[in-house]
Amino acid sequence: MPRVIFHIDMDAFYASVEQRDQPALRGLPVIVGAPPAQRGVVCAASYEARKFGVRSALPSITAARLCPAGIFLRPRMAVYQAESSAIMAVVARMAGELVEQVSIDEAYVDVSARALATDVDEALREAVPLAQAIKQAILQERQLTATIGVAPNKLLAKLASDFQKPDGLTCVLNREKVQFLRPLPVRVLHGIGPVTERHLHQCGLKTVGDLQDYPGDLSAMVGSWGPQLRQFAFGEDDRPLELGDVVKSISSETTFLRDTDDRSVLRQSLREQAEEIVGKLLQRRLAAHTVQVKVRYGDFSTLTRQLSLEEPVSEARDVYRLGCWLLGRERLVNRPLRLLGLGVSGLVEDRARQLHLPLPGVPRQSLLRKR
Repeated sequence: MPRVIFHIDMDAFYASVEQRDQPALRGLPVIVGAPPAQRGVVCAASYEARKFGVRSALPSITAARLCPAGIFLRPRMAVYQAESSAIMAVVARMAGELVEQVSIDEAYVDVSARALATDVDEALREAVPLAQAIKQAILQERQLTATIGVAPNKLLAKLASDFQKPDGLTCVLNREKVQFLRPLPVRVLHGIGPVTERHLHQCGLKTVGDLQDYPGDLSAMVGSWGPQLRQFAFGEDDRPLELGDVVKSISSETTFLRDTDDRSVLRQSLREQAEEIVGKLLQRRLAAHTVQVKVRYGDFSTLTRQLSLEEPVSEARDVYRLGCWLLGRERLVNRPLRLLGLGVSGLVEDRARQLHLPLPGVPRQSLLRKR
């Protein structure tokens, strides 16, 4: 059966929701995030603001300098979450239940079962009207625009949805995938981060076409991932959709209005974060093998430290105590903090409550293993 995958990506989602709800903001540079007079970062920016170089994770004060006319709005996460659920309901109603939601504003959809043609490219062409109908339904019902990529796999569908934003629709045929990829920079391939990109550049490989033409063994550059990288370079990707509510980690962060090393403030922040995290664990009946702390200093340098346990934890007091212990062990509060975060990973089914959590320096210390 031919494989037909959609990648649906909402356009400037947070900012678009704000412009929809406040029509006077349409066409203006909207920046969702903390106001520039306070400590914080940009969560999202409208396309009008992006023209000035404003992007997510940029400090708000920098965004204000780049875009003096920017209109700053505090994020309304509950509204965005509800909107995301409504959009995904539209997608599921029209395309079926094979949906992998990968973030609040994007998802993969497998519509292979709807294909009548046995030829891959013909099946892809057949699917384009459905993609157009989904876009139209989202626009009519939610007054928001989406961009959709149609392709024979996840890798190409994602790249196709990035190709003509906003409000675009791009179909990459199987017979055209190699040529479609050739001029693109190597960083667009799944799995290539900044470090790998720099290494490939040093080896003279800057575009996907360079990877396609490279006669040697890519494993010499990227290790055992070489064969997979070559497959991606030629548009081959057999990754399945990850269906269901798959959660790999849960975290919470606090950005302080002013840098602080006040222990009482930090402890209170950790307590609240631990309660939030464990509340989500309980909802999903999960426990965590790994606890992680994250700190960011005034110069934006960021450190993370983690500890893994043989027995998982699922109580707020345990997550809090481990967070405090990691901060102390690593001496992370050696100067005022801009941000403090707490997280858990290594999630497993919570089969039973833990009655006692051994910490380093007390009996049963061997249950702890540092990573």
